Amino acid sequence: MNKSLRWKLILAFVLVFLAGAVSGFFGAFHMHQAFFAHMAADSMAQHMKERLRVELRLTPDQMQKISPIIDRAASQLKTTREETMRSVHEIFSQTHHEIQPLLTPEQRSKLAEMEKRHRHLLHQHGFMPPGPPPGD
Repeated sequence: MNKSLRWKLILAFVLVFLAGAVSGFFGAFHMHQAFFAHMAADSMAQHMKERLRVELRLTPDQMQKISPIIDRAASQLKTTREETMRSVHEIFSQTHHEIQPLLTPEQRSKLAEMEKRHRHLLHQHGFMPPGPPPGD
């Protein structure tokens, strides 16, 4: 095997390794985000309880005392997430409303399409109910 071929093979293996590492990183990040984004308050509470029970080796008595605390925290997290999503949606809506007069008719049409796609994605990921946005 000549020197040039050996370096090409090494480079190919390194590139394949890096591509796999990048794919794994982003795949794991996406799965983590999707897992917690779709998790309802009750299933989040169950997950938290199970994790604490296993890792801390909690007794049944401790679990009974901890359960209401975890349930309350999960409910608060759900409420906070919903409020945050509403605030983000309102900010984007206000921003789009303010920039519309500065756009051409074609640009307004594209902006409306962008908003429609964004609403669909939010609905798809469980952050927004289906249908037209409030006020439409």
